[in-house]
Amino acid sequence: NPISAREKRQATVANAMRLTPPPSTFAGAAARSLSAAALAALLSVSSITPSVPPAFGPAAAQAKELASGSGSRVNKDPISLLRLALPRVSKEARELQAGLEECQDNLARLNGQVASSALQKAKVAAGKSGAMLKSVPPAKAAEAQAALDTINAAMDEVGAKIAASRQGEALAATERALGAVTQLQEAMASGYAQPSPPKEFASLPYLKGRATVDLVLQPGKEHGQFDVEGKLYKQLEVKMVVDGYTSPITAGNFVDLVRRGFYNGMHIQRSDGFVVQTGDPSNELEGSGADAKKNGYVEGGKVRKIPLEVMVRGDKDPIYSATFDDDGRGGYAAAMPFNSYGALGMAREEYDPDSASSQWFWLLFDSDLTPAGKNLLDGRYACFGYTVDGARLLSDVKEGDIIASAKVSSGESNLVLPTAPALAVAAE
Repeated sequence: NPISAREKRQATVANAMRLTPPPSTFAGAAARSLSAAALAALLSVSSITPSVPPAFGPAAAQAKELASGSGSRVNKDPISLLRLALPRVSKEARELQAGLEECQDNLARLNGQVASSALQKAKVAAGKSGAMLKSVPPAKAAEAQAALDTINAAMDEVGAKIAASRQGEALAATERALGAVTQLQEAMASGYAQPSPPKEFASLPYLKGRATVDLVLQPGKEHGQFDVEGKLYKQLEVKMVVDGYTSPITAGNFVDLVRRGFYNGMHIQRSDGFVVQTGDPSNELEGSGADAKKNGYVEGGKVRKIPLEVMVRGDKDPIYSATFDDDGRGGYAAAMPFNSYGALGMAREEYDPDSASSQWFWLLFDSDLTPAGKNLLDGRYACFGYTVDGARLLSDVKEGDIIASAKVSSGESNLVLPTAPALAVAAE
């Protein structure tokens, strides 16, 4: 059967996710494109509908929860996706989240009646505060109670604003309530005993929990100013949350490189409307005689490589060095799906799952490229975080633009660096 336009676009993105290749490898690009297109065609006719386990605990009402491996809707909200990836969150807190997200969605659609019904569901869940507080470590109990107080006050305001047909103000109050839901769920997750990665990766840094990275982009010499929907910017500022719960090594490697200043001054090396990619130091050294094969972070004379790290929603540990398909779970929902504009992914070589080093990309999400149930990216590339502020600004980032700075603004203390013995063993 002929390959559809959507499948061709999926194949284009699949090729774009790979490492920026040295000049000698461009000859095989056509063959790789055909291979990716064949894979996309196979996926497009797949009817796999596996039973997906609940996320880290009891199942709850879904609302935005539908991820890439199930259903017909795609949750594109990065904050919601980050909430859903938190471990150790109680069923009642998930129900509270679901009701408020459903309320938020319907207020945005100016559907006040349905929003009011969803709000009542959230209030019922909020009434189970005792059960929720039992899931919070004692050290975080006061913080969790304060979050619940904020949620209840905000929900009362939402109801009053809906009754007065002031839906814009109701939406703002709903967002405040959801912000407090995040605080409540993060308090629960703080009690999670995150396991260390497998011993064979002891020489690599990893992230426990989460970290936030602030990044500033400036236009390259030929770009002038950024033009985002008619508004001009001299520089762009974006905020990203990277997740160590679902991809501890990938996130830890990224945070480690950011704190070292590795990306400061580096250019954007690929921008094709689907992805914005950077991180290849050999591309920064044109004409210098640098070894083009060392297109990653060099440590001790060798490129530091990290394993492919993907996680099925509901699992307690990531899958290492294998895709979902390799693990016999192709089509399952990912704990961190490539659903959001500005999702962060790790680039790697096509046929080597453990070839990632320092190259990463922002996915400029398009539901045609990653439709629900037929996502070409989930389980094949590591999604290790989301852009939570400034994502839409990425639409005018071009090749040659510059990362003026990248800084870890919070969570650096969650980075676990390898010990000297582990580094010595790796060197051997």
